[in-house]
Amino acid sequence: MYSSCYRNSERIRGILRYISQKHITTEHAQNGPCALPYLNNRQCSTTSSESEYPSLLKHLQSRIKASGPMTIAEYMKECLTNPIYGYYMRNDVFGEKGDFTTSPEISQMFGEFLAVWGIYEWELRDKPSVLQVVELGPGRGTLADDMLRTFSRIQKFNTDLSLHLVEVSPKMQEMQAKKLCDGNQQTAVKPPPGGRAVCSLRSKYGIPVHWYSHLDDIPHQCSYFIAHEFLDALPIHKFTKTDKGWCEVLVDIDDKCELRFVLSPGPTQNSLLLKPFEDDPRTDIEVCPEAGVLTESLCERLCEDGGWALLADYGHSGEKEDTFRGFKDHKLHDVLVEPGTADLTADVDFSYLKKIAKNKVWTHGPITQYHYLHTMGIHIRLQILLNNCKDNQERINLVTGYEMLTQKDKMGERFKFFAMVSPKSGKDIVPAAFWDPPSG
Repeated sequence: MYSSCYRNSERIRGILRYISQKHITTEHAQNGPCALPYLNNRQCSTTSSESEYPSLLKHLQSRIKASGPMTIAEYMKECLTNPIYGYYMRNDVFGEKGDFTTSPEISQMFGEFLAVWGIYEWELRDKPSVLQVVELGPGRGTLADDMLRTFSRIQKFNTDLSLHLVEVSPKMQEMQAKKLCDGNQQTAVKPPPGGRAVCSLRSKYGIPVHWYSHLDDIPHQCSYFIAHEFLDALPIHKFTKTDKGWCEVLVDIDDKCELRFVLSPGPTQNSLLLKPFEDDPRTDIEVCPEAGVLTESLCERLCEDGGWALLADYGHSGEKEDTFRGFKDHKLHDVLVEPGTADLTADVDFSYLKKIAKNKVWTHGPITQYHYLHTMGIHIRLQILLNNCKDNQERINLVTGYEMLTQKDKMGERFKFFAMVSPKSGKDIVPAAFWDPPSG
C-alpha cells in the first residue's frame, strides 16, 4: 500500500510541476478568507420584520392561510429560488460582500487541485479523447476559472475539453460569463450537438463554455461532474420520531401571522422517503430527495457515457440530526426571519447518497477536506506560491487561506468529498486522494 500511494503521489506532483509557479490570482489575494460559522442546533425565533421584508413573507403567509402548513422543502424553494423574491435569483451572495464565502473564494489552490484531480483521473481512465467538465451551481465562476486556468497550463492534457455550467439564475449566468470570458469582449461559439445550451461562449483560455438550465440538457459524453456546495442548498424534508410514528416538521403561522415550526399530527406521504432509514437509530432525520434524484441521474450518465463525479460539501455519514440553518452577512441567521434575504442550507447525508449509488457505480469516501487536500499536496503548492510571492499581504492571505481550508476546527473536518466513478473503465481503481495516506 505504501509503495502504491507513493507512486500515485509522485504522479500528482508531476502534474503540479506544470502549473505556473509564480501565478497568484489577484482576486483571491485581495479578498482573503472570511470566517465561516457553523451551527449544530437550529435557532427557532419567530419574530420577523414585516415592514422591511413584506413581499415574500406576505406571499408565504397567504399560501399557508390558503393551503395549510408547508414542508421545509417547499419553504426552502420559495426562499431560495422564487422567481421574484428568491435569494439566489436576485443577489450576489458570494464572497466578502455576500453572505458566505466558499472554498474557491478563499484560495486559488482549491480550484487548482480539483483540476489536478480531474487530470489524474483522465490519465488513470485511459485518457478519453473528449471530456466535458460539468459544474452544478457554479456561483461566481471562481472555481471554474481556477480550473480552466490550470487545465490550460497542462500541455499533456490534450483532450477535446469543454466546460458545461448548470445555472438557473440569469444574473449568475451573466456574472459567470464576465468572469470566464473576458468581461464584455465575449465571443460566441457553436453550441455542442445533442444538447440544449442557453448560451455558448469562448473562454479567455480558449476553452468553450456552455450554459444550461438543467443537467438533462447537457450532451451525453464522457464527463467530469463537479457539485461543490450545491447539494447543501437543495430542499430537505425533516422528520421527528414520536409515539405516532415519523411526523414531519412543517412551517406554519401563529395567531399573529408569524412563521413557526409545527409537527404534522401523524406520518405524511413524505414519510415514504424514510424507507432507506428503516434501521436508523436517530430521532430526527433530514432527507433531501432532490439530492437523491441528482445522484441517480449522475449514476445513469456515468454508466452510459463514462467519467467520474466529485461531490464536495458540508456533510456527514448518517450521524447528524439537526443541521438546517441560515447564513446572512457571514453570520448565522434564523431560518424563519426575513425569508428570502438569507441563505438556507442543510448538511449533506452522504450515507444516503451512497445507498442510492450502490451497485450502480463505484463509490469512494466521503473523506474530509483536510485528507483530500493534503493527500493531493496542498502543502507543496503553498510552499511554491510562498517562495515566489514578493508581497507580504499576499503571503499572509495564502497562509490564512490554507489554514481556513485545512484546519480541523474550520473547514478541514466539516467539509467532505465523495467520488463516484463509471464502471465502464473496467476495474475499480481508487481515485486520487481517496487512498489511505502512508503513515509518517
